[in-house]
Amino acid sequence: MNEEKVRAKKARTGVPGLDDVLSGGLAAGHVFLLEGEPGTGKTTIALRFLLEGAEAGEKCLYITLSETEQELRDGAASHGWTIGDNIEVFELAPAESLLDADQHQTLLYSSDLELGEAITKIFEAFERVKPSRVVLDSLSEIRLLAQSSLRYRRQMLALKHYFARHGATVLLLDDRTSEANDKTPHSVVHGVIQLQELAPDYGAERRRLRVSKYRGQKFRGGYHDFAIKTGGVSVFPRLVAAEHRAGFARSLLLSGVPELDALLGGGIERGSSTLILGPAGTGKSTFTLQFVFAACKRGEKAAVFVFDEELGLLFDRAKVLGFDLEGLRDSGALHIEQLDAAELSPGEFAHRVRRQIDTPGTGTVVIDSLNGYQAAMPEENSLILHMHELIQYMNRQGVNTFLTVAQHGLVGDMKAPIDVTYLADTVILLRYFEALGKVRRAVSVIKKRTGKHEETIREYRIRDRGLSFGGPLDEFQGVLRGVPTFVGKAAPLLDR
Repeated sequence: MNEEKVRAKKARTGVPGLDDVLSGGLAAGHVFLLEGEPGTGKTTIALRFLLEGAEAGEKCLYITLSETEQELRDGAASHGWTIGDNIEVFELAPAESLLDADQHQTLLYSSDLELGEAITKIFEAFERVKPSRVVLDSLSEIRLLAQSSLRYRRQMLALKHYFARHGATVLLLDDRTSEANDKTPHSVVHGVIQLQELAPDYGAERRRLRVSKYRGQKFRGGYHDFAIKTGGVSVFPRLVAAEHRAGFARSLLLSGVPELDALLGGGIERGSSTLILGPAGTGKSTFTLQFVFAACKRGEKAAVFVFDEELGLLFDRAKVLGFDLEGLRDSGALHIEQLDAAELSPGEFAHRVRRQIDTPGTGTVVIDSLNGYQAAMPEENSLILHMHELIQYMNRQGVNTFLTVAQHGLVGDMKAPIDVTYLADTVILLRYFEALGKVRRAVSVIKKRTGKHEETIREYRIRDRGLSFGGPLDEFQGVLRGVPTFVGKAAPLLDR
């Protein structure tokens, strides 16, 4: 294989999602930097990189100046991995030497080595194994041995040219514990992957990565969430809706309730998004379940992502309304998942939604509610951007999206914690209102991009067998404010 073909070849990392961010992987024959503070997953990614090469029959070398071989093997075993014969682990400071009193060494043995001797041992190990993939862990130890920035840079260049001359793909790890602001490796290496760990005020830590440099290669920029779980690291590439478009036929989909379909001007157009707004208890989830049930009756599949309600309670409540969610789930027509906002990053959530959309036949997705989703977001602005891409992606796949938002308050002027009305194609507004000594519910469609809709306000009730609707409340004023004024001759209420 000539040199040009080697350069064009990509060394896949084997980390789900990371190769997508890197547009196929690491350019073969080059040196890359993987940096991040301790605990961000550098070693796990590096091991997966070598295991991917070993599975392809390549010789691999892990040079460690900080961890012992046993620690590396234990870490691999925790993910169900085995470091086989194709991967050699070379300890630059063997653990046995620490017990040799004649050498008078401190516990930081690698810091006491002469830099020249350390580099020589690295080259000797490389010549012995002749690997095509190399991991050097970590640069912090090399930096301490160099003692000066000039000497450190020269050794970095020497390592780079040596590995490049032998056509090896190298991953340098840097925990940034010695000189956090030292950018010397950035200017030397072919590409840089930065790992970050964020600690929110409440909930599990969040991890994200960013490719800050990749010479001569287009990559997916920006931050991408990732998680470390049993089985390794999973990266969730940032969703870009413009990259995904599927052809589908536009058609009107019915809810199964004639009065509701009439309000919506005949139904919901395929490939559109619907936002259901209202205070707590008005039945936002019930409206979404009506559309889910109708989709399943048409022979389609649906996915429901619940942030706010416990699934057992939802199943029992839905069964009373005539929706057998457990039966639909068991038959494979419905995927329903309860999510914990404190344990979930926005990128992972988008990944889960995409995974369901990619299931053949899925035509309806419900996110209940955006209040819970917002809790997973560090900033409201980020929520808007995430939701914009996610909604646009689902629309372009021909999927009907239903979102719910709980507004603050019960009656009167209410505020939503997040305004996404401009993102949705259709907005359904639910309200409480007082009339004749009772608290009642009213519904109105206040926006529909894809066609005409009724401009009336109708009363509705949630009965044992689902939703029931009355006629237009055309003899009342101020229904949406909560305290209407009767201006007609006969009150068109459901109990009249």
